[in-house]
Amino acid sequence: MELIEIFKAIILGIIEGITEWIPISSTGHMILVDEFLQIGMSDAFKEMFFVVIQLGAIMAVVVLYWKKIFPFSFKENSFIKKDIITMWIKIVIACIPAAIVGILFDDKINLLFYNFQSVAIALIVFGILFIVVENYNKDRSSIAKNINQLTYKMAIIIGLFQLIAAIFPGTSRSGATILGALLIGVSREVAAEFTFFLAIPVMFGASLLKLIKFGVVFTGFEFIVLSVGMIVAFVVSLLTIKLLVGYIKKHNFKIFGWYRILLGCILLIYYFTIM
Repeated sequence: MELIEIFKAIILGIIEGITEWIPISSTGHMILVDEFLQIGMSDAFKEMFFVVIQLGAIMAVVVLYWKKIFPFSFKENSFIKKDIITMWIKIVIACIPAAIVGILFDDKINLLFYNFQSVAIALIVFGILFIVVENYNKDRSSIAKNINQLTYKMAIIIGLFQLIAAIFPGTSRSGATILGALLIGVSREVAAEFTFFLAIPVMFGASLLKLIKFGVVFTGFEFIVLSVGMIVAFVVSLLTIKLLVGYIKKHNFKIFGWYRILLGCILLIYYFTIM
């Protein structure tokens, strides 16, 4: 029985590692898969697991982009990399709206919107928006073609889109921030990269909040299940991020928009006909 739960954690880790970075909503997929897998743990543990497992995915960003996010240098003449410090200030500014809402209203948001209907609607709406925005951007040139060209105003706008994702599960944090960035003229590559970096404080903060609420005392088996999920999410994220970055250099995000619409429709059909 315990081996089955570990296998489920592996499956969920794979899903997290893929869907956390591709703008198709990790929450939507977790809800759908959990409906069939049904992890045999307490509801409190599952709620915590679905958030804290993201730490594994976040560590993949830290590993892959260490040189771009670590603001200190021990080899160069200048100890502090000012451009990276500036980037982190923009990231913090972008995270403030979602952080405030998450701290104050996390339980209420889960109660109101963490369900099939809300997730399905968010999937469909933002799927349509991705297609519309990509069509709108077809003949537009990007204003910000590298991350240093992002202004503080742009960071605030992207942060407000992240706030939408914080309120409505199924929107996709990466999807919302990428969409917001595309709307204001950020290139696809920079939009994705900034989204990766935004995830670091957001997911660490969200995980810490869930751990505090759950309590940091685990049974031995709970610790194993959580660790397995995080490790798998980390490994899969390494591959997913590399593939996504390569993909968007030559393609747009429309395919993800169509996929979101399809998944949202499947969720609605499942909810109204089977549940």
